[in-house]
Amino acid sequence: MMIEKHISALLYRYQCVTVPGFGAFLTEIRTAQLDTAANTFYPPKKLISFNANLKNNDGLLANHIALQEKISYPQAVATIEQAVDLWLAKLSQKETLGLKNLGTMSCNVEGSLVFTPDTPINYFTDAFGLTAVVSPAVKREEYRQQAEAIEELAPVVFTPERKKDYSYLKYAAVFVVMASVGGAGFKMYRDNEVAAQTLVVENAVQEKVQQKIQQATFFIENPMPAVKLPVKEEYKVLPYHVVAGAFKSEANAQKAAAQLIDKGYKARVIEKNKFGLYPVIYGSFATYAEAHENMNEIHRTVNKEAWLLVKEL
Repeated sequence: MMIEKHISALLYRYQCVTVPGFGAFLTEIRTAQLDTAANTFYPPKKLISFNANLKNNDGLLANHIALQEKISYPQAVATIEQAVDLWLAKLSQKETLGLKNLGTMSCNVEGSLVFTPDTPINYFTDAFGLTAVVSPAVKREEYRQQAEAIEELAPVVFTPERKKDYSYLKYAAVFVVMASVGGAGFKMYRDNEVAAQTLVVENAVQEKVQQKIQQATFFIENPMPAVKLPVKEEYKVLPYHVVAGAFKSEANAQKAAAQLIDKGYKARVIEKNKFGLYPVIYGSFATYAEAHENMNEIHRTVNKEAWLLVKEL
């Protein structure tokens, strides 16, 4: 099974997709860019990078494969391990590993993994459908020189008709200007008069309204106290859950949850999954970072088999 397609599908929705035992593929949003040398506009996109230090299983990739391939979670984990073994064997032989829609992977002289992103896919969903746009440069200075050259070649010819006496036009223009000034002055005077009358009426109405408000004002000597309705934390919908185990019997799941509660965990049984099992969780968290930190602490102290369940809201 090629797990690259599942990694590619998750990169549309998540910024970090970890391949257990291998590393994590990270994304970073790059804003729209303008290449002035090529006269090209590039839309915003997600840039892919790789971090070989993030190898812990956070459950995201395994859960996705289990749901998409309709297999159990342990089978999905085993599938990932097989793919990772093949990748590492190929890299150990100094071969270049090609990951479809992700990029290429190789080892440098120091034995470190080097990732080269090479993907035509834009994983930034907000930029869906946008492509690079090439626009020719606007050469304003060149057009200006052409226009000046045309003006020099085109002489201006005055005909006898253009030399007639049009002095009467200036008297008509003076008359029009004086008429316009007079009309504007009369309009200004009329507007000021209307505004003054309107202000008098508004003041009278405002005074009557204030009198009515004073007559209708009353006070409550003993106001009722505010009612506060506490919201229990367990009713909040949180997407990240650290799973202790899954049981076929709901009674056994409830018993296991009760034991974890006695140990101080905010444990509970969540709804039955598609495989007919009742997951028992140590707790739920609002962010991936909080859930991942809690899972690592449980791995160190209590249960190395605990895993992270991500539920979409």
